[in-house]
Amino acid sequence: MKKLSARRRHPLAAVVVLLFALAATGGLYAAFAPASKAQADETAQSLAIEEGKKLYTVGCASCHGTGGQGTSDGPSLVGVGSAAVDFQVGTGRMPAQQPGAQVPRKKAIYKQAEIDQLAAYIASLGAGPITPTEQQYSPDGADIARGGDLFRTNCAQCHNFTGEGGALTKGKFAPSLEGVDPKHVYEAMQTGPQNMPSFPDTTMPEKEKKDIIAYVQTVNGDKSESPGGLKLGGLGPVSEGLFGWIFGLGALIAVAIWVAAHTAKAKKS
Repeated sequence: MKKLSARRRHPLAAVVVLLFALAATGGLYAAFAPASKAQADETAQSLAIEEGKKLYTVGCASCHGTGGQGTSDGPSLVGVGSAAVDFQVGTGRMPAQQPGAQVPRKKAIYKQAEIDQLAAYIASLGAGPITPTEQQYSPDGADIARGGDLFRTNCAQCHNFTGEGGALTKGKFAPSLEGVDPKHVYEAMQTGPQNMPSFPDTTMPEKEKKDIIAYVQTVNGDKSESPGGLKLGGLGPVSEGLFGWIFGLGALIAVAIWVAAHTAKAKKS
């Protein structure tokens, strides 16, 4: 019998085998590879929301309700956004110590990581202003002069010309902006806390907010100078004139009385 000749392999057989091997390897990699960045971010966000809910239940639910719907002791938090939480909790205004005409700024009791978790939970209740990034509120490259014009037009009525604050009606007040973190100034413009109106990007673009922040930091910075001496609240020539009139004229009257009294004694003697 003749030996059967060996079967000849197709020249593309090796290529096909290699492709199958690569496909199998890719399938195994897809099965065992770590989660993608998007999945990891989603997982981290879910964990932040879960932890934030725990913090909220302990520190906030008694006033704002178990689901953020609000009560007679606190407004609804649905739709306020993460920016409002970062501002209120980051400046120590929340949790409030006691009800009043206005909640003052105080030392924050939560760490920034906890504030971020609270903000994540509140943001999950409804869409609202988002916590700004450093690029948004950084005054680098801002127009300080333009910021001064915008501040005097939109803010000076309450905060006065240099952001030193002022009294409002019914026990309320516009707080001083000296030493306030630029992020919190930006968030205040975003959200309009307490008596302040809000300035969303549709009303005041991001660039104008940066200009205002740069102006506030400049006039209240350590390098700021007052060429007229004591700036008396930064209210301008009216307050300075009133100060001069009351104290200057008062001093002149006191001197006149003293001179007259001593002159009368001299004549009697």
